[in-house]
Amino acid sequence: MTMERKEFQQRFGIIGDSLEMQEIVQVVQHVAPTDITVLITGESGAGKEVIAHAIHGASARAKKPMVTVNCGAIPEGIIESELFGHERGSFTGASSERKGYFELADGGTIFLDEIGELPVATQVKFLRILENGEFLRVGSSSARTVDVRVIAATNKDLEQEVRSGHFRQDLFYRLRSVNVRIPALRERRDDIPLLFEKFVRELSAKNHIPFAGISPEAMELLKAHYWSGNVRELRNVTESMLVIERGRRLEADDVRKYLRAGAEERPLPMLMPKQSDFDERQLLYRALIELKNDLLEVKNLLKGMAAAGIAPGAPGVSSVTEVLSLEEMERRMIETALKKYHGNRRLAADELNISERTLYRKIKEYGL
Repeated sequence: MTMERKEFQQRFGIIGDSLEMQEIVQVVQHVAPTDITVLITGESGAGKEVIAHAIHGASARAKKPMVTVNCGAIPEGIIESELFGHERGSFTGASSERKGYFELADGGTIFLDEIGELPVATQVKFLRILENGEFLRVGSSSARTVDVRVIAATNKDLEQEVRSGHFRQDLFYRLRSVNVRIPALRERRDDIPLLFEKFVRELSAKNHIPFAGISPEAMELLKAHYWSGNVRELRNVTESMLVIERGRRLEADDVRKYLRAGAEERPLPMLMPKQSDFDERQLLYRALIELKNDLLEVKNLLKGMAAAGIAPGAPGVSSVTEVLSLEEMERRMIETALKKYHGNRRLAADELNISERTLYRKIKEYGL
């Protein structure tokens, strides 16, 4: 890697010396000075927003605002008003005119995360902005124009979404002028030590916790883990280890406590798409399957206790004999996540690796 590329990565917080990351940085350096639309793809938690910020920060628009919009977190009924703004009296509650995110980003960049969640009706208006910068506020018949650079991101397979009729083909082709794919963390395991070191430095400084290091064996465990939650999961695990272990030297046994045993070895099944939120359900099912395996482990533990003469009804011991359907497991996973974050739906959705919109729908479906 050249010094120029290293300096670029340090400036914009892009961590990784793997060949995959070197290629991504090279593409970012090429496209950033232009106004071309960029589509960033990759699994949830892989670091798509970091790349979006680097593209904006290295562009001629860097001194102008970058507005980040999570398309999956905005209810469908108000998303057009949020994106394009509205006029006074255009709907109940519209007591004054309001600028949308595109107007707020005028002269700068708008980053549309979870673009695959954009409703089809809104996609038409979005395509118009991409083509000529024109849009209509809700309740207005006068066209307005903005000068905005668009960066979009998704963890969905947009080609599959096009085939299933949930994403416009013309918008898909317009978006993918440049497609930057962020590899999953398990595809660039050699970057894990660098990311771990970065998180330790940041968390140590923030929480005033000294860190005594990590053994080579413990680091190998981190590198071998599956990391279904990618960089976000690694950061969370690092934070937990640093805080709970109070910064002492981490050994292999310490790391094992924070990783799901065997997750790196257990293959996860692929489900055939039957509905629009296929990709998010697939991620949720992965977690559900891991939960089911954990239940099996508990059952085996109880068998061992029985063999050792410990009665299932003894204090502190419960019996696990229930066979759960995927729907019931899904409901319980959502309940657990909501309880863990005290009803905070954004944090619960992040924990489950689904969008807030899907979580809202599930909460209503299960009556939670």
